[in-house]
Amino acid sequence: MLIVIKPGTPEEQIKSLEGSLKAMGFGIDRSQGEDYVVLGLVGDVRSLNENIIGMNPIVNDVIHVTAPYKRANIQFHPERTVVKVGNHTIGGSELAVMAGPCSVESEAQIVSVAKKVKAAGAQFLRGGAYKPRSSPYSFQGLGEIGLDYLDTARQETGLLVVSELLHIEMIPKFVDKVDIIQVGARNMQNFTMLKELGKVNKPILLKRGIAATMEEWLMSAEYIIAEGNTDVILCERGIRTFETYTRNTLDIAAVPVIKNRSHLPIVVDPSHAGGEWWMVPPLAKAAVSAGADGLVIEVHEEPEKALSDGQQSLKPKKFAKLMEDIEVLANLEGKSIHGK
Repeated sequence: MLIVIKPGTPEEQIKSLEGSLKAMGFGIDRSQGEDYVVLGLVGDVRSLNENIIGMNPIVNDVIHVTAPYKRANIQFHPERTVVKVGNHTIGGSELAVMAGPCSVESEAQIVSVAKKVKAAGAQFLRGGAYKPRSSPYSFQGLGEIGLDYLDTARQETGLLVVSELLHIEMIPKFVDKVDIIQVGARNMQNFTMLKELGKVNKPILLKRGIAATMEEWLMSAEYIIAEGNTDVILCERGIRTFETYTRNTLDIAAVPVIKNRSHLPIVVDPSHAGGEWWMVPPLAKAAVSAGADGLVIEVHEEPEKALSDGQQSLKPKKFAKLMEDIEVLANLEGKSIHGK
């Protein structure tokens, strides 16, 4: 339930109403702009008489929220969330670009790629220290030493680091070494992990599950937000359908749907969606044109020798060209790529 407060209501009267509602056992999320205050009630509101609430002289309107996700709902939070990471933002006027290899393979490799993607205009370095693979015989990542290499690349280039968390016990290390903690598609509904990540002071990149509905995806975001961490970034990376020509099917409609239903920023990963390097540029351009707040793109200097996902990685020169192209599209959408 949403309680819309009349404009100009004194703060002490709003706090008095909040206190009464909390005494009744409800959690309250306050959303406040220049001209409005909205109190979002979290809990079982079936016993609450909305007519009585509406009779309060400071209440302008009472609105029922039928969607099961509350805190991730744009009705609860009319202003869009802008996640600040270092000197950059995700969800505002800046188009965030996270680029780098699928896997961290060596210190020299990750530092070299980091320098090249930064020169092209990327603000974030993505790289997997831990790799969840379909086959137990595939390269699983360098583990903790991979995080150390990412940290070295961050120190040498100034890029902010994005990497995927696989184990809850590694959260302290990720908080120390990573700027954005990624939850991969396979862990989207690992609710124990999501709850723990809700307790950290670090942005979370939440990838959509391989066959998850948008409501399931938003409910996973709700788990994180409900524990107190509101810096959640959604990532559309393609879903599994009957189509076999592409690795996954990029659900480009997810961008406008999320923008319509949620205040959370959304980025798109065209690399995992298409599965082939030549699909990445057109899918990336489509995502920017659809209003995405950012992109996650795999870049490797020698894709043919990559230990994982080389076939979907752009070489640095092709990535630099793509950055030039999407800058034009970003400007049309009211965004820009800073740092170039």
